[in-house]
Amino acid sequence: MDPMIVAGAVACLGLSAAGSAFGTGFAASAAVGAWKKCYAANKPAPFILLGLVGAPITQTLYGMILMFIMLGKTAAQGAGVATLILGIFAGLGIGLSALFQGRAGAAACDAQGETGQGLTNYFGALGIVETVAIFTMVFTIIALGKIG
Repeated sequence: MDPMIVAGAVACLGLSAAGSAFGTGFAASAAVGAWKKCYAANKPAPFILLGLVGAPITQTLYGMILMFIMLGKTAAQGAGVATLILGIFAGLGIGLSALFQGRAGAAACDAQGETGQGLTNYFGALGIVETVAIFTMVFTIIALGKIG
């Protein structure tokens, strides 16, 4: 197998996962802060904040799906370089979606913890940010189909 194909596949997964790590980290920090405020005010700590924390994890799955598709590419002329470039840019797009979804999730954790209202709106906003990652994955799959 062409090492450039492997590099592109791993870059896609790695960049997607890095974004998920940053995103979940930001949201988790905010959830812990929101829970602390609830405990200090003798209010129940909303367990649902874990849903907001975990939202950016799905981008790692999108990177993994693309990785497996990329690893299935044959060594057609030029497939290695094209796959490497696609892997880097797709991973970057997916990873940035996860990072900013985590930042939005952090704000949602703070708001939900303080007010106890608006959860549906918060998940809706996170879903819109998630759509960027889904579009990136789908359009990359289409582009990969054109290689070779």
